[in-house]
Amino acid sequence: MKRTATTILVTAALLLAATGCGGDDSAGKTGADGSKQVTLTLNWVPYGEHAPFYYGLQKGYYSAEGIDLKILPGNGSGNTVKQVAQKQTDFGWADSPVLLKSVASGMPVRSLGAYLEKGPSSVEFFTEENIKTPADLKGKTVGGTPGDALYATFPAWLEKNGLKKDDVKVVNVDAAGKIAALAEGKVDAIMGFFHDQAPTIESKTGKKVDVLLFADYGMNLLGTGLIANTQTLQKDPELARKFVRATQKSWADAARDPAGAVSAMVTLAENEPAPEVLTKQLTLNLPLLGGEGPPGVNTEAQWTETIDLMSRYAELKDPGAPNAYWDSSYAAQG
Repeated sequence: MKRTATTILVTAALLLAATGCGGDDSAGKTGADGSKQVTLTLNWVPYGEHAPFYYGLQKGYYSAEGIDLKILPGNGSGNTVKQVAQKQTDFGWADSPVLLKSVASGMPVRSLGAYLEKGPSSVEFFTEENIKTPADLKGKTVGGTPGDALYATFPAWLEKNGLKKDDVKVVNVDAAGKIAALAEGKVDAIMGFFHDQAPTIESKTGKKVDVLLFADYGMNLLGTGLIANTQTLQKDPELARKFVRATQKSWADAARDPAGAVSAMVTLAENEPAPEVLTKQLTLNLPLLGGEGPPGVNTEAQWTETIDLMSRYAELKDPGAPNAYWDSSYAAQG
């Protein structure tokens, strides 16, 4: 049975966040059965990238750690980070570049590991455009959303690939309107996360989509990962360890059983895409995980690269060392 309370819970959280109210420091409240009630807020409404969480929930990996988990839809990584910072949710799933900017602005949050070590940032377009390399973008119009990391780093990515900023016309498009802008021919391509958007575009239009990944052409930004409030980590580090351990197992086993992960998401999530779209999204997502070792275990070099790129091109002020944003101890012990 699907969780019918999800929409109510996330709406309340968003309203509290919008008013600037702090939380009640309720991380890990103990239920009648002795389990700790924990919420995880996603970066967006459920799509294929999130299937491993539902897989772990269905398989009992969280309950085995004494965690009664509720998965809540999100409304962008920025809002998810704010909810974690204000203790409106216990853990969050958010894009690492957004986390960096949030920490730099003073929010008390830390990454517990980026699971998408190869960032999904990309330029997406219909195959009929016959775009094969970044050089083929010359003279094209590309839709992007001001304020996000893709938009900020796109000019530098063009330069890395032998293009000038003016070689490509960037059209400002709201995040929710990018797919429609591409489908309606208002732009030749869009900036976005290919593993989420490309299957959706293909489903809506019936046209095949191709992509150019930033990471394949000289610029990798760490992708989405787990985040927590620093006070939560100080108050109950064991809860964080258990949550990370269950999440790592969920992701590792879902990678070995994608069909099972999709089935779990169809059963437990709300307002998820059609199963065939979920399957494509998850299939595209899995290669973005790191190579050897458990999911979510990063290196200092990976974080340094992302911090440096954000500092140079996305106005990350006084960047500092990786440990200002990321606590490596939880995933390493997972």
